[in-house]
Order: sequence, then structure tokens, then C-alpha cells
Amino acid sequence: MIEVAELTGYLAAALVFTTFYMKTMVPLRILGLCSNVAFITYGFLEDLHPVLILHSILLPLNAVRLHQMLRLTRDVREAAFGDLNMGWLKSYGSVQHARDGEVLFSKGDVADSMFVVVSGRYRLENGTEITAPHVIGEFALLAPDRRRTQAIRCVAAGTLLRVSYGDFEQLFFQNPKFGFYFLHLVTRRLFENVEQLEAERTRHRPATNSPGR
Repeated sequence: MIEVAELTGYLAAALVFTTFYMKTMVPLRILGLCSNVAFITYGFLEDLHPVLILHSILLPLNAVRLHQMLRLTRDVREAAFGDLNMGWLKSYGSVQHARDGEVLFSKGDVADSMFVVVSGRYRLENGTEITAPHVIGEFALLAPDRRRTQAIRCVAAGTLLRVSYGDFEQLFFQNPKFGFYFLHLVTRRLFENVEQLEAERTRHRPATNSPGR
């Protein structure tokens, strides 16, 4: 029994030592849980009550932290690679109703919020129509002067979820899921704009005669 207890103690110490080489939190928490189990076993075999009590408390704490990290990792993965449905933002925004023909904002206006389309149809200056569950006005929140780059008009009455700049700023810095989600959204929108510009250039490019004609 003494030999087993000593081996368990050495194993626990080695696991604790190894945690100092961990660069990411999930492996560190897993090793922490293993060391807690080893120390609990060691404390029980050697009748070391302080060690037994300490690691009996640390074990559930490490388990909770590991669960939180795994959940955060899952949320970030969903935010980065999932769809762009932002319905989960309902608890952070306020409902705004839009009438047919109403201008939500004009080009050059200072951006104080972005909108998630819940229902209705909305048209940008370039003719692009936006419907649920897409986002409106997110670009300007990242611009240095926070000015709107296009006007947008409601063409079929509907409902929007308005997220103020203050709430957007807090969510971006405090909620990794929202931060990754927003970066994914803006990146996709940038690529869409580039593709649209390329299509416009191709459409207006003068036709060239082939050699020999």
C-alpha cells in the first residue's frame, strides 16, 4: 500500500509539473483534473486530510472550468462556420417597425446602430434587396468616421431588430461568439461586394474584336 501511495503521489506531482508546459486552456484543465484525481487517491491512501480536502474542492472547480471552455470553443466554432442567422441577438436589441417607403438611413449619416431583418424587404442604393435574416448597416460601425456608405429604403413593411453602437461594442469585446460571427458576416459581405463590382466591370467593359477581323 505504501508503494502504491508513493507512486500515486509522484504521478500527481508529475501531472502538476506538466500543466506548466500547457499553452492552451483545455489541455491544462484536463491535466488539472487528472492531477486532482491522483492527489485525492494519494491523500486517501496516506491519510493526508488537507491534500484530500483541497483536491476534492479543486476537482469540481476544474470540471466546471473545462465545461465552460468546451462550450465556448463550440460556440466560437458555430459562430465562425455556422450560418449567419443572428436571431440569438434578440435579447440584446430593440424592435423597430419600418413602413413601406421609409428611409432607414441615408448615405453619409453617422452610424449609431445596425439592424437585423426580422421581416419585410429593404433595398440599397445599388438595387440590392435585403430580407430576413440578413443584417443592415454593419459596415459603417467599423468605418473610421462611422458614416453610412449607402442609403436604404423599406420596400415592404416589416420589423427590424436594432442593435445600438454601444451594445454592439460591448458584445464585440465581451462575447467571442458575437465577435467571430460578426467578422464572418463582414468578410462574406466584402467578398459579395467584390464579386458584384467584378460583375459590373465585366458588364460595362467594351467588347474587343478578335484578331483577324
